[in-house]
Amino acid sequence: MAPLRPLVFAHIGDLHLTEADAQNARDLRAIVETLDGVEGIDFVYLPGDNAENGRPEQYALVRAALDALRLPVHVVTGDHDMEGGSLEPFYACLGVQRLPYAADVSGVRCLFLDMCGSGSGGPDFRLGADQIAWLRGALAEADADGQDVALFMHSYPADLKGEGEAALVSDLVARSRVRLVEMGHTHYNEIANEGRTIYAAARSTGQIEEGPVGFAVAAIDAGVVSWRFHPLATGWPLVLVTAPADRRLAHDAAQAVGAETEIRALVLGDAPIAECRFSIDGGPWLPMTRPDGERCHRARLALPPEARGIAVRATDARGRTTEDRVEPARDAACIRRSEAPGSDAAAIGAWPERGLLGTQLGPNRNGRQW
Repeated sequence: MAPLRPLVFAHIGDLHLTEADAQNARDLRAIVETLDGVEGIDFVYLPGDNAENGRPEQYALVRAALDALRLPVHVVTGDHDMEGGSLEPFYACLGVQRLPYAADVSGVRCLFLDMCGSGSGGPDFRLGADQIAWLRGALAEADADGQDVALFMHSYPADLKGEGEAALVSDLVARSRVRLVEMGHTHYNEIANEGRTIYAAARSTGQIEEGPVGFAVAAIDAGVVSWRFHPLATGWPLVLVTAPADRRLAHDAAQAVGAETEIRALVLGDAPIAECRFSIDGGPWLPMTRPDGERCHRARLALPPEARGIAVRATDARGRTTEDRVEPARDAACIRRSEAPGSDAAAIGAWPERGLLGTQLGPNRNGRQW
């Protein structure tokens, strides 16, 4: 049997870089230093609004920081990247691949979109006919291949301004194998679960109104989506339970657990992991193992019908301990459905343990106008 290798990426929120000595530029360099060399991450994702005014000297700050990172990086566009009326500085100064494009990573088809180049600037989000045709074909190809999809774009499809685009793209996503849409723009951490697809947005790095600076870590493990925000000051290690699905993130009836289940947990850090254990509802801590060639620690168990929570705790070689916890979906009745697909209508609200404050405190809802 092939080793289980979930897709894992780190998401650094909207940068809005201006000057090298500004706090957001220092934070970016600190995040890059924290992530550099950590095993178990496929790539780093920047969701747009990389340069506050889309200027070459601002992109040079982004490029200089990313050059210190050994992990692959994928970058999409945001409205601030289009502020000068063109994306040429974005491509010329960052040296990134032209959007849209696809990449197969750890068994997941990753699709990266440009919501800004077809618009007139600012939040005039549009994909345009050619990019929508490309997206339709890419999703159909993934469906024919039986391959899960992660979609990377600056904001919710509902924010698209092109005629009919919002409804069309939302419908394409809902009818496809897209498990996760990963976004920026909101400036706050948010997850929406539409019952088939998870939408996740991470806190801005450059214009923060809620909570501390940090980065998100997301995974897709055999269709199960897991996500958490990791404050920069917290340090390593980090634990993320990748299976079973938490009830708030379960988006398929097959993700409801039965009597027999397997726990899988990703442990990231800058030191070897000395021990990884799990506990059911505060009971004894039992060992988990990490098979050769696999990313996750694993354990099989018979889950009692009354069980409500699974915790995983890891300790590294330096004696640092951290944990994560999920509440498994016990039946299909917990699977959510949205009446307004492609938007934040299905937002799950606060989940402080995963960094979700439920505030919507940012310029695109109820925060400051930057």
